[in-house]
Amino acid sequence: MTVPRALRVTLLVVAWFNLVSAVAGMIGLTAGGGIGVPLGWLEGTPFTTYFWPGVILGVVVGGMQALAVIAQYRRYALAWGLQAAAGLVMMIWIFVELAMLLVWSPLHGIYFGTGLLQTVLAVLALGAWPRPLLSRTP
Repeated sequence: MTVPRALRVTLLVVAWFNLVSAVAGMIGLTAGGGIGVPLGWLEGTPFTTYFWPGVILGVVVGGMQALAVIAQYRRYALAWGLQAAAGLVMMIWIFVELAMLLVWSPLHGIYFGTGLLQTVLAVLALGAWPRPLLSRTP
């Protein structure tokens, strides 16, 4: 099955956006001293600074996005599966962050949305094209 160009390009754009955001977040949280996020938000978590959350963000979330981008550029058969996994990792990151911090930011909604979009587009690229709800299969 050939994946439409618009779908391939959109997946790359979303993956690059998530990758750059994760790396920038890692730099801000580790070298940037938490980029102005109050340390009080970490109360009740296993962390005392934003260093390790930043490392996890960059290595796990950013790394997964990087794998998906590289696989797609190299046209590996597993590229769409990696794109779906990268979107799921982004959503899990946001879910866990919200559960631990108990603080909401509009950025949580944006990044959960990009993870969801990436996952849905990857599933479509894998061949799960929707049909009308009440159509009959042959």
